[in-house]
Amino acid sequence: MNELYQRIYDIVRQIPPGRVTSYGAIAACLGSSGGARLVGWAMNASHHLPCTIPAHRVVNRHGLLTGKHHFGTPGTMQELLESEGLTIVDDQIVHFADHFWNPAKELENPFTFRIDIDPKKEQI
Repeated sequence: MNELYQRIYDIVRQIPPGRVTSYGAIAACLGSSGGARLVGWAMNASHHLPCTIPAHRVVNRHGLLTGKHHFGTPGTMQELLESEGLTIVDDQIVHFADHFWNPAKELENPFTFRIDIDPKKEQI
């Protein structure tokens, strides 16, 4: 696993149950507001790791479950979030702002690792 994905996973592991963050918030915490897509790729790759990454707690900036198709079934992501007390309607978290966890504000020592990607190439 590369260092960048490890940094992303380190942040995601710290999201408390019942809270969610966005791909962009994680990217911004790592120093690149344009790295949201890369965070999404990392979440998709996390399903193949031997350790558990709570990828279900990472959604898009509007609270939509855009990554739901990367779980065992399309309903798994919603079921996991609902088991943590969130309400989902039409694939969107109800009262998203109340459940939003901003890693840049919540973490004691936000990472300063910079994501250097070319958004035009969209490659790792």
